[in-house]
Amino acid sequence: MIDARAVVSPRAQLGEGVSVGAFAVIGPEVVIGARTTVGSHAVIEGPTRIGEDNQIFAFACIGGAPQDKKYKGEPTQLSIGDRNVFREFCTMNRGTASGRGLTSIGSDCLFMAYSHVAHDCAIGSKVILANCATMGGHVQIGDWVQLGGLSAIHQFCKVGAHAFVAGGAILTRDLPPYVMIAGNPAAPHSINSEGLKRRGFTPEQIRNLRTAYRILYRSELKLADAIVQLQELARDNTEVQPLLTFIDASTRSLVR
Repeated sequence: MIDARAVVSPRAQLGEGVSVGAFAVIGPEVVIGARTTVGSHAVIEGPTRIGEDNQIFAFACIGGAPQDKKYKGEPTQLSIGDRNVFREFCTMNRGTASGRGLTSIGSDCLFMAYSHVAHDCAIGSKVILANCATMGGHVQIGDWVQLGGLSAIHQFCKVGAHAFVAGGAILTRDLPPYVMIAGNPAAPHSINSEGLKRRGFTPEQIRNLRTAYRILYRSELKLADAIVQLQELARDNTEVQPLLTFIDASTRSLVR
């Protein structure tokens, strides 16, 4: 299962059924779970822990040193869950000692060609980064988020679960759950209703979230006043609560 032309460190740990293609390089302190496939010319550096059933395509660079001038070679980490797909030339960097010391990626994600996850990012599960989507350091991405091709996320931004970032959008502030944005600078357009339907949200839940969106973005209320109305709506509609939780945790102000 390991091509004779691959270079695998004796300090790497490969699980049962792992396959490694020609000219791939796997460094020390790399742990790869069962049945994961590593394509030709892919490079995996450590300390990196990769779960089971992942697919790493040709020329992907996983676990490289952070692109941060403050980094001085500290043994920071990258942690990856299960069943992710990393397409050609995507780059996933480890954390920094001055940050979390860890870049983390959940499970069931798709990282298309040339996408980039920077140091200290925290990526949820079932996330999609389309071609050339990229993010700065310390970004937090919730579950089920989709980033369109050539989109970019500023460092330290947060993106809530089920949000949608259109192709070419430039996000410099925090994006609440469920919201779709487009443009440069990115501006809100609507609730990600189609994505929510696909994930089993009921028509009533989607109507409630549309109401929440109108309160937050179309009522011309100050944020403090909008929060009061959202709290009322959330009392009987639990799907609205993640919006309030996200707003409370926002550090870069909201896209609004």
